[in-house]
Amino acid sequence: MLKLGVNIDHIATLRQARLESFPDPIKAARMCEISGADSIVCHLRKDRRHIQDKDLLRLRKSVKTKLNLEMSTDDEIVKIALRVRPDQATLVPEKRQELTTEGGLDVVKYKKNISRVVEKLQCKGIIVSLFIDPKNNQIKASQEVGAEYIELHTGTYANATGASKNRELRRIKQACTYAHKIDLGVNAGHGLDYINVGPIARIPVIEELNIGFSIVAASVFVGLGEAIRQMKQAMVHMDKLRAKRANL
Repeated sequence: MLKLGVNIDHIATLRQARLESFPDPIKAARMCEISGADSIVCHLRKDRRHIQDKDLLRLRKSVKTKLNLEMSTDDEIVKIALRVRPDQATLVPEKRQELTTEGGLDVVKYKKNISRVVEKLQCKGIIVSLFIDPKNNQIKASQEVGAEYIELHTGTYANATGASKNRELRRIKQACTYAHKIDLGVNAGHGLDYINVGPIARIPVIEELNIGFSIVAASVFVGLGEAIRQMKQAMVHMDKLRAKRANL
């Protein structure tokens, strides 16, 4: 079954807007799990714009499913990850000025440093995923540095329209096929919402979709639990279709 990882960063974003003690991302994570989330995703950024160190420590103690820490390869962040030991670490690029992650990690360019970080994390029993663009050279480099998983960046697909959207979807499908062929686990995420998630959810080799902003935004109107249930329903519907096609 296709899994859903819920990113709770923007719960912390709302809290940090007023520097209050609420809304509490740890409480949100518990509600996500109760409502069907298969994992909890958070990003400890260098500028600490949303998730704080204490949040990560509390999440490590409270998360019952899987804690997936998005992180840069910065030495300080790596040391924290090695100490906290999330179930999974997803290495992502990070720029201080960006509103959100703008693209995939350049594994080809930074192969030596990424390989060093991957080895350190795996020595602590942490599963490693690399957030990359759907390009064969980046997928191959991810395998070569020893990562168990890749997470394909779906932001370009999500923002595209018309023929461009179909072209981006084909790129993601081709990338999935190639990654599966060389024995990499495949996840996907970024920019996915209730409307555009369907075609991505149909791709058979994808194991998990990591979605945050659209769920948190919808929760303003319907509540967090209902927002997650609606996303799971959209994914399950497409998951049944892809299972049916696989059995034809």
